[in-house]
Amino acid sequence: MNISDYMQTLGQQARQAARLLARASTSDKNVALLEIATQIRSAASSLKEENAKDLDTGKAKGLDAAMLDRLTLTDARIEQMAEGLEQIAQLPDPVGEISNMTYRPSGIQLGQMRVPLGVVGIIYESRPNVTVDAAALCLKSGNATILRGGSEAIHSNQAIAKCIEAGLIKAGLPANAVQVVETTDRSAVDELVRMTDYVDVIVPRGGKGLIERVSREARVPVIKHLDGICHVYIDAEADLLMAEEIAFNAKCHRYGVCNAMETLLVDIAIAAEFLPKIAVRYASEQVELRGCERTREILPQAIAVTEVDWDTEYLAPILSIRVVNGLDEALDHIDRHSSAHTETIVTENYSKARRFLREVDSSSVMVNASTRFADGFEYGLGAEIGISTDKIHARGPVGLLGLTSQKWIVLGSGQIRN
Repeated sequence: MNISDYMQTLGQQARQAARLLARASTSDKNVALLEIATQIRSAASSLKEENAKDLDTGKAKGLDAAMLDRLTLTDARIEQMAEGLEQIAQLPDPVGEISNMTYRPSGIQLGQMRVPLGVVGIIYESRPNVTVDAAALCLKSGNATILRGGSEAIHSNQAIAKCIEAGLIKAGLPANAVQVVETTDRSAVDELVRMTDYVDVIVPRGGKGLIERVSREARVPVIKHLDGICHVYIDAEADLLMAEEIAFNAKCHRYGVCNAMETLLVDIAIAAEFLPKIAVRYASEQVELRGCERTREILPQAIAVTEVDWDTEYLAPILSIRVVNGLDEALDHIDRHSSAHTETIVTENYSKARRFLREVDSSSVMVNASTRFADGFEYGLGAEIGISTDKIHARGPVGLLGLTSQKWIVLGSGQIRN
């Protein structure tokens, strides 16, 4: 297979499909989503058979237990994929929405219309369910998509691709609206991220290495985040029972996710009271604590923190803790070490909460809530294509709105400019 020719063909087909999708009605898209859900359920046995091939290969290659778990398709996970398609079909369709209509002195009427981005390339690892989530979100938002999954899930992804294609055809939409790359050759990624004639945006989902590579080599705009170094700041005026629950949940609900807390900041005024209590909770989950000097005076069992720790996304039961002199010092720490993903303040002081919301420059900023809520499903987006820490276009969890943009529209009645 000539990879360059193959990828160019996918790009041409995606661009043609994008033009047809742009004029598809909401009903057409919803019918396609529901048809794909039906196909997924009907093909459950064959999906598990193909998935078993990937699992056998993964075990032979020595993939770790966590990777194999993410790769596995069970009956429950297949049903979740089908239900996810049905949920996205129920979401409001943003395409065609017109806002901010106003009359200008010239007599023209001016507004903005929400439109698809066009062709979205998505590069991801491990989880076969991403194939369905990404296809569904792109389809509902009127975008054609080219999906390049990891080599470890090639059989699973191709089986899912057949279900998607069958659903699209049954609904009368172009089969090439969703194309799953059939080769595991890494050069396919190199081609995809440079196809400026056909691809409008790239979304990488996976480890930091993948995202750094795509960001470095892409000529197509990229929606991405590299790290999830998330902070929780416990203010001197926090409800400490609430703070304990939030700090525990933000770290221990799940470790290997980008919205888990990696650094806990605690005001010096309440550190001696708060830290021993939360340390007991962390000890029950075998969380390793790494603390600054003031933290270790209160928690001598904590390991001495290093400067590298403040900039590390552990994705593990490890937590950095710093005792700070008030809100200003907490804000300074976040400004230096945050990855601009998600930060939380726990406080009963309205003015401090407002300052935190205004001054912290992250894609999600919270008051009195766990960082674990920074998620497309929790935000009511149905699902997410990924998280963006960029400042232009989409920011935070990227759902249907993030896969569209706006264009200006002008309605006139013969006006000419003098």
